[in-house]
Amino acid sequence: MAKKATTHDGMLMLELYDLRREAEMRKARNWFMVDFWPLNADDFLKVANAFPSQENNWLRQVGGYWDMAASLVLQGALHEELFLQPGCSGEMFFFFAKIQPFLKELRQKMNNPDAWSNMEKVATGSKLARKRLERVSVNVEARRKQLAKAAKKG
Repeated sequence: MAKKATTHDGMLMLELYDLRREAEMRKARNWFMVDFWPLNADDFLKVANAFPSQENNWLRQVGGYWDMAASLVLQGALHEELFLQPGCSGEMFFFFAKIQPFLKELRQKMNNPDAWSNMEKVATGSKLARKRLERVSVNVEARRKQLAKAAKKG
């Protein structure tokens, strides 16, 4: 990997950003960020196996987008340090933090040992990435606990 990001890297990041602005992708991202809070693997699988629901489409769209973006980093097409900037990949860390506690179980139940492996490799592949994942994971788990507590009351 080049020591500094190139103009090509910058253009690719802008292209990835532009793809995130597409209308259906915005709906998918909003649903995943705001409404979808799986408490365990089975909660996730309810949506993952709900063909042909809108939520299933959105889950595949957001997960596929971030795993694809991570693959660009892993294959050397996109500068890793540029991608790891908070404004560039923050949502990827959020996605991964939501599934990481039950990722092994998801892979087993889906019979897909490679599911989200590109995201995992990028999110855990460097000290900087691991620190970001740890910060995001703390926030995700706090929100998950709030939602679980509210569900018990309601």
